[in-house]
Amino acid sequence: MSHLRPALVLLVLFTALTGLAYPYAVAGIGQYAFPAQANGSLIVVDDKILGSDLIGQNFTSDGHLWPRPSATTAADPADASKTVDAPYNAAASTGSNLGPTSQKLAERLTASAEAWRSAGLPGPIPGDAITTSGSGLDPHISPAYARAQVPRIAAAHNIPEAWVNRIIGNFVEGPLFGLFGEPRVNVLRVNHALDQMSP
Repeated sequence: MSHLRPALVLLVLFTALTGLAYPYAVAGIGQYAFPAQANGSLIVVDDKILGSDLIGQNFTSDGHLWPRPSATTAADPADASKTVDAPYNAAASTGSNLGPTSQKLAERLTASAEAWRSAGLPGPIPGDAITTSGSGLDPHISPAYARAQVPRIAAAHNIPEAWVNRIIGNFVEGPLFGLFGEPRVNVLRVNHALDQMSP
């Protein structure tokens, strides 16, 4: 009993400290210091949640910016032992893990390039137009990919291309601290602005 009592006391003490006090303290500090980030960096307009700044969405209409491809999957409804493509499935963040010699990767890249050309988009094709991100959830695309889509978007909304270019320009984000990363465009924010400006 002399050995068991200290072990039980330590178990209860560290359970209270690391299982209750520490998580609640960190959550409280996050809510106080960074409330938007602690709650998922949600984009809220008129009390309606449009999405998150951190999670992409699979826009496919001609009137919207298209995101980069996503490699995320979900369980096949017909056979739970298999998976099916489910772009931007936040419950299954992953890259494709396909290597440079993969036939499946080559076929996917070829299909993406053909979709680009069939949409009448100009070449050369930006890399992020046909490649997936490491997480499969990237909410951003390159300014080059965004601007290549301007004619299609302007025609779909029946607005001048200059309007679309201006909207995209308003949402170009520079490298972090001016040093880290590349310029990027948040697809969801641009698409919301396009919907608001369309006559």
